[in-house]
Amino acid sequence: MTRVTIYSTASCPICDKTKTLLKRWGIPYTERKVDNPTDRSALKEMLTITNNARTVPQIVIDGRWIGGFSELTELHMEGAIDALVEKVSPT
Repeated sequence: MTRVTIYSTASCPICDKTKTLLKRWGIPYTERKVDNPTDRSALKEMLTITNNARTVPQIVIDGRWIGGFSELTELHMEGAIDALVEKVSPT
């Protein structure tokens, strides 16, 4: 099960940077695009979880809203994100 969800838009460079960092750290995530004009469910979901945040990216870890890119990097610097890194044992 994916423990990280990123709410993003197609034209957000910080969203792209966030996804790149998560990939580099080996953390799988689910991306929810909030700018789809024909399906507003991701936007409604984001607004509910984040208490009406209007910027992206918005990041949710294990069902808990942590904020955006700055908050994610702060968690990483504090070592709190390490639990999300999947350890792959050598074969």
